[in-house]
Amino acid sequence: MKFPASVLASVFLFVAETTAALYLSSTYLSGGDRIWQALTLLFSLMPCALVQLTLLFVHRDLSRDRPLVLLLHLLQLGPLFRCFEVFCLYCQSGHNEEPYVSITKKRQMPKNGLSEEIEKEVGQAEGKLFTHRSAFSRASVIQAFLGSAPQLTLQLYISVIQQKLHTGRCVFMTLSLLSIVYGALRCNILAIKIKYDEYEVKVKPLAYVCIFLWRSFEIAIRVIVLVLFASVMKTWVVLVVLVNFFSFFLYPWILFWFSGSPFPENIEKAFSRVGTTIALCFLTLLYSGINMFCWSAVQLKLDNPELISKSQNWYRLLVYYMMRFIENSILLLLWYLFKTDIYIYVCAPLLILQLLIGYCAAILFMLVFYQFFHPCKKLFSSSVSESFRAWLRCFCWACRKQESCESAEKTEVKSSTDQDETPSSSKMSPDPTQTLSADDICSA
Repeated sequence: MKFPASVLASVFLFVAETTAALYLSSTYLSGGDRIWQALTLLFSLMPCALVQLTLLFVHRDLSRDRPLVLLLHLLQLGPLFRCFEVFCLYCQSGHNEEPYVSITKKRQMPKNGLSEEIEKEVGQAEGKLFTHRSAFSRASVIQAFLGSAPQLTLQLYISVIQQKLHTGRCVFMTLSLLSIVYGALRCNILAIKIKYDEYEVKVKPLAYVCIFLWRSFEIAIRVIVLVLFASVMKTWVVLVVLVNFFSFFLYPWILFWFSGSPFPENIEKAFSRVGTTIALCFLTLLYSGINMFCWSAVQLKLDNPELISKSQNWYRLLVYYMMRFIENSILLLLWYLFKTDIYIYVCAPLLILQLLIGYCAAILFMLVFYQFFHPCKKLFSSSVSESFRAWLRCFCWACRKQESCESAEKTEVKSSTDQDETPSSSKMSPDPTQTLSADDICSA
């Protein structure tokens, strides 16, 4: 049975980040910074509560008679208890023989165009471990983008405004960045397993490394750009955040509205229509939070019974990164034009160049992952290189068509100019017969 390393990583980041947030809020309280203390606690306790609800929802403990578990979750100790359960299951799995097993069928990755279907026996302990891993993966994504991402942005903004960075805040920001990158990595893995549920997915270590580098560059640079812009234009950054948030929040609902599909009722049997609406709103809230800082590998599709689009849309990926690169460039340009004296010792052009190159490096690692290390790349209808070549051919064709249209317009203008010049020249030089007749008249 596979060692539950992902559960251990999730619990470690959860406990470490919560502890660091409580310590840092106490330093803000002692220093008299009540606003920073309140915001730090808000971005720490809000994801904690959401993580507890996620674990209860996945394990369906709200409908079961487990008062001790509910009490531990109310005391924010749910992840620790779940981690203890996981390792108890893992240690006992090899000693007790399973009386009941279930059979799962998975298809292997195609080899030479052929894909074999294999059967695997799954015991009760392994099934429970799978549920725990799934619950902690979702909890890590929620903690990362509804807690750690705004927390990292806040702490970096405080450091820039105060122009100092002490050890406690530095450690806290490092933990927050690791939590966000880990949440983005789990989001990628979840997206792959959801899209290719009927296949046996095996992610190689190099794929993890590539995703880690891709997400690290993308998220770190996005946070730095937002903080730099917020430090010089505090009011306008609120508008930027709200436009980004509501664009991604409303986009799945707009597509659902135009699709004309019935309201989804199969999320949870115990949910009423109001409960289903709240769950869908929370899901789109998480979706917009992810897209605020990085590309969400999962694409919501509310008219789909599974709520997830399983198609690989390269066009949407291309549009997202092009728009995000343009937005980051505009925000950096505005920061450069309106920067204050706190950046007097900062080489602004060099910093802008480094940030844009870093974002391009994130895109490069993403392309390398999809081209070489994606576990299901054999199932793609078209690879990244093929899609890029097709896009490049379309772009070149459009450029050539525009050049041909411009040359045709020039030719038409030139011909019309020649036609205009011809009658004017005939009027300037009269016909010889007309001249002779005039001389004859004069001599007469």
